[in-house]
Amino acid sequence: MMNDHPPHVAIVGCTGAVGREFMAILAERSFPMASLRLLASPRSAGKVIEFNGAPIEVRALDESSFEGVDIALFSAGGAISRKFAPIAVDAGATVIDNSSAFRMDMEVPLIVPEINGEALDAFRGPGVIANPNCSTIIALMAVAPLHRAVGVQRMVVSTYQAASGGGAAMMAELERQARDWAADRPESDEIRGRPYLFNLFSHDSAIDPATGYNAEELKMVRETHKILGDDSIAITATCVRVPVLRAHSEAINLTFREPGAMSEAEARQALAAAPGIRIVDDRAANRFPEPIDASGGDEVLVGRIRADISQPRGRGLDLFVCGDQLRKGAALNAIQIAEWLIARIGANV
Repeated sequence: MMNDHPPHVAIVGCTGAVGREFMAILAERSFPMASLRLLASPRSAGKVIEFNGAPIEVRALDESSFEGVDIALFSAGGAISRKFAPIAVDAGATVIDNSSAFRMDMEVPLIVPEINGEALDAFRGPGVIANPNCSTIIALMAVAPLHRAVGVQRMVVSTYQAASGGGAAMMAELERQARDWAADRPESDEIRGRPYLFNLFSHDSAIDPATGYNAEELKMVRETHKILGDDSIAITATCVRVPVLRAHSEAINLTFREPGAMSEAEARQALAAAPGIRIVDDRAANRFPEPIDASGGDEVLVGRIRADISQPRGRGLDLFVCGDQLRKGAALNAIQIAEWLIARIGANV
């Protein structure tokens, strides 16, 4: 528990892509901290990482890692979270977990601060708060304002997900294949076992034999229901990995609950007023959201805003969105949760 001091913070998985982004964002936002503890696997122990001009030695994650920690940012996979998050909570820390381990636990808040941050007002740590899946966050940043305004009946999503969603190793493989192709060398395919450059493939998560949906698609369905607090929304998703280094893109088709519920102009107005969104929708110049423009940024870019002509007027809408998976889709959202806790709850984190 924090008392009247800034929190002692730990990052679990500090050497991974999201872990590195945690550190960059903490520094950028001047996040108030009494100390920062960097935790990783034993093979990374002893490495020195610079933070705000000072060297910090990486410690091996073990059962004693969380003594004196107030906030623990986890991004090391579900198995690590399931084992060590309860240990961190028992030691007095509030865990903000980036894995899927606790997202659907009814006792664990699943939070996108701009959408349902108020759900944290009753939170009293220590405990676990779950960070949603990156694709879910990026989609709902655009969908939630429209749902609040008129109610979404059905949501159809097709994702175009970057290598960043597969971690540092997948990003490195895409870069390596590009260098191999440019040098006319055989392309390395150690991670996927087949070409990634100039190719795309169904999201590399397990397929549910009963439904034929992969785990990423089912996460989008289930997490959307929980975050919006509405299980009545019909949702279907197709998730695809594309040869983009970072920042996910998504095509979203919505059906509203009532005919004439929302015009294109009203949708633009609602989106323009929503926090964390930047509209990029220049039809004359044919400029719309692109992952390269979203990379490294905190806002979700929204464009291709248009009425769905296959539905009655005002009943359907099409959108195209891009967001940085490592930032708003992961590390930034988690840090915004921590900021919300400090601002609203303070000593009770």
